[in-house]
Parts: sequence; C-alpha cells; structure tokens
Amino acid sequence: MTSLCCKVLSALKGKTLVTAESCTGGGIGAALTAIPGSSEIYKGGIISYTNWVKHNLLGVPQELLDTLGAVSGPVAEAMAQGARKALQAHAAVSVTGLAGPGGDDFGNPVGLVFIGYSEEGRTLSRRYLFSGDRDQVRSQAVREALKLVLELQNI
Repeated sequence: MTSLCCKVLSALKGKTLVTAESCTGGGIGAALTAIPGSSEIYKGGIISYTNWVKHNLLGVPQELLDTLGAVSGPVAEAMAQGARKALQAHAAVSVTGLAGPGGDDFGNPVGLVFIGYSEEGRTLSRRYLFSGDRDQVRSQAVREALKLVLELQNI
C-alpha cells in the first residue's frame, strides 16, 4: 500500500487531492497520510457514512439517494464533485458501497462498491464487486480507489 500511495502522490505533484469516503471510513485518507510529506498533495476528506452527510455536506441530491440509494455510480460521482468543491481541490476520489454484513434496501449485494473521481472537466465512476469479509472489501476498495486516481493522472 505504501508504494501505491507514493506513486499516487508523485503523480499528483503540483495538484491537490481530497476524499469523500463512506464504506472505507477514512481508509484512503489514512493510507495517504501515512506517507511523510503527503500534506503537500492530500488536503483532507469527508467521511460521509450516512446519507445525511452525503446530502448536507457533499451536496448529493436527495432524489439520487431516494431513487438509486447511496450505493450507485451517480452518487459516487456527486460525492467526488461535492468533496472537490467543498474542500477546494484539483481532484477528488469517493467511495460508496456495502462492506457487510448485509445488503441494502435496493437489493445490492455485499461487496458492491462504486468509486467516483472528479477533476475540472471530468467526473466518472466505476463499479466493483469485491469478495471477502468486511475488512477485505474495505481494503480492496481503498486499493482500487488509489489505483483509479493513479490511472487517471496518467491519461
């Protein structure tokens, strides 16, 4: 994880990154801040574990939360956009998903995670279905979120 975080921070040199995390509960931020000097790139994050925080702090439209549920691509995208705006950064990555032990009211299975990314002129999300227990799902989500940021810096 350390090597991946170093690569992400290096790729973002001269830019800033923020996070909006739900099911990972701050895991991306913790991984990044374990690297000395990360404060030059990583500004901070919002742990948006509840829909109230997603809506009121990140600006995720309530209609999206009501119709699609928190675990969806559009919500992941709105979370990333909201974090980027609220924390005034060049880029943001977000994670929303189900780490277990149960699914949600929308029939989504444990392990379903959406990772969002936003920067000026580009917002997207990707869908993942991870396996394993709660800790394994969360650590896979953190790793894939970091890999997505790195990939998008190299495009």
